[in-house]
Amino acid sequence: MFSPKYSISHALLANIKRINALTFELNNRRFSQPVLVEFEATATAVSVYASTSIEGNPLPLTEVKKILKTQPKNIRNSEREVLNYNQALKYLNQPDLRLSLPLILDIHKQVTHGLLPAVDCGKLRKRPVVVNDPRTGNPVYLPPDVEDVKPLMRDLVTFVTDHRDQVDALILAGIFHKQMVIIHPFMDGNGRTTRLATKVLLAEMGLNTFRLFSFENFYNRNVTRYFQTVGEYGNYCDLAAQIDFTPWLEYFTEGIIDELLRVQKLLPEVAQTPETQLQPYHIVMLEAIRERGFITDREYAKLVERARSTRALDFKKLIDLGLIERKERGRATYYILRANA
Repeated sequence: MFSPKYSISHALLANIKRINALTFELNNRRFSQPVLVEFEATATAVSVYASTSIEGNPLPLTEVKKILKTQPKNIRNSEREVLNYNQALKYLNQPDLRLSLPLILDIHKQVTHGLLPAVDCGKLRKRPVVVNDPRTGNPVYLPPDVEDVKPLMRDLVTFVTDHRDQVDALILAGIFHKQMVIIHPFMDGNGRTTRLATKVLLAEMGLNTFRLFSFENFYNRNVTRYFQTVGEYGNYCDLAAQIDFTPWLEYFTEGIIDELLRVQKLLPEVAQTPETQLQPYHIVMLEAIRERGFITDREYAKLVERARSTRALDFKKLIDLGLIERKERGRATYYILRANA
């Protein structure tokens, strides 16, 4: 059975206390709904950009935002990676998800759709792999043998399930993250799948990274350090019994603090008022625009039961709040998200 080696260092303990304090403070602040909607869209784009960039995707953040808004049909692999990751984020941003091996396989299937052969998509690897140094191309790590992958993944999920009430949730999420990278259970897409599965664990503990912040952003700012800390060098069979998770856990929690502080600094504290508060039908409109790229009054009428005059007020309110903008006139009128929404 999986039994990770780690210690509660002074740095790790201090980081955990800091995260708990920052999370408590953010959870007890009141923000206007438009602010939350805007930051949720930004956090999603940053997560998509950062996690795919870590793996070598060359698209800049501005291009990623454009792709997420327009949803192009004729796409390159780099664009497909972005759209796949975004789709997985949407799927995982739902309440009461629990980490499991089937969920991990489902995440991998979404992340690698159209990028890997069907035989490898959403399936644990059946062939040996070698991890190379991205700078030199030389082999640096030999993951576990094929026949050990499934038992190791089952042990890892069982460890998480059995220790939910015994081990601090941040430590549990960090251990899961590094061990899954070490197992390297898929032919490709291991990093993206691992980071998404880690988000599920963090959401379970109340740190919902799907909405306001992107812990991947910290890793992307120094990819070399991320790989050096989360990965190992050598043959897994020789390393397994001596891997110390402590340095990684310190780095993992340091990254969450860094991103929480960034978000805390950016998020203004705005009181809810009737003028700024969004209603469910406003959210329906915004989600439809994000999904399709635009919306017309006729399309909006199909989604909500509201009179034409009140629909016009709905559009005006979101325009006044700076969340959408109007295009064209008369029957050709349609609405899109503002560039910063």
